Amino acid sequence: MPFARLATATTPTCHIGLGLAAVGRPGYINLGRGEDLGDDRSVESLRTRTHELLDAAYAQGVRYFDAARSYGRSEEFLADWLNADPGRNDVVIGSKWGYTYTAAWTTDAEKHEVKDHGLDTYERQRRETAELLGDHLDLYQIHSVTPDSPALTDKELHGKLAEAAADGISIGFSTSGPAQADAIRAALEVTVDGEPLFRTVQSTYNALETSAAPALAEAHDAGLTVIVKEGMANGRLAAPHAPDTLKAVAEETSLGCDAVALALVLRQPWAGVVLSGAATTTQLASNLHAAVVDLDEDQLARLAALAEEPRAYWEKRGSLPWH
Repeated sequence: MPFARLATATTPTCHIGLGLAAVGRPGYINLGRGEDLGDDRSVESLRTRTHELLDAAYAQGVRYFDAARSYGRSEEFLADWLNADPGRNDVVIGSKWGYTYTAAWTTDAEKHEVKDHGLDTYERQRRETAELLGDHLDLYQIHSVTPDSPALTDKELHGKLAEAAADGISIGFSTSGPAQADAIRAALEVTVDGEPLFRTVQSTYNALETSAAPALAEAHDAGLTVIVKEGMANGRLAAPHAPDTLKAVAEETSLGCDAVALALVLRQPWAGVVLSGAATTTQLASNLHAAVVDLDEDQLARLAALAEEPRAYWEKRGSLPWH
């Protein structure tokens, strides 16, 4: 399994990955993104920014990089970076299928992405990913599985995914929405020829949304690598938007709100890789300090009180505008 490569890494940041959702396309829902990216959202500007982030992350010990078909040109940007230096053969590359990017490189599209977990979409997007990432691809994930997703019951799709697994690609899934735990548990039951299909799960978990934790612990115990996304709650846990409690704990640690928020996730015993969604190299450097944050029991208890009811959290997330 590709994540076994990280077991031999010695850098404190080896279990922090870099997700490219915020820089692979001009529009996204992260708070403060206008200030992060400025007015120049051209393809070449974001390609350069993505490569700068990848360079900085790699230099600081990050070895997992996460893209998706729906993240604009993220796979293309990542492929360019990988192909420019074949010596970077110690990285793990993941991408996702199931959403099609439809914003045509604008920030004001009526729909930025369209979801479809059908077999036809898988086969089309698998070809598209292969054209860009080729043999670099280690992990292919179903994007945003929910309990009602046909991807959980489509036996023909499962067979095709098992064929990819037999060819050396790890198969995983990501989750979203207030019923993440139900989706995770349903996915753990999916088998092909008596063998579990999925090797990884990528879910939202942060100080505000903790509901998936028990199911993620079950997935970890079942042998899946757990990848955590949205540890910053799409910017809600970054200064200046962070809750006062988080700001106070950050001040006590002499580090940023972002480092504390990600440290809270890293300390979960089931968390294999925690994603940074940084849009600037300064943000990335601050995020990576999470690896050295030490939180005491009082601080942990105060942060635990920030958790929101899952439906309220996801309603708030759904109301965030595309910037």
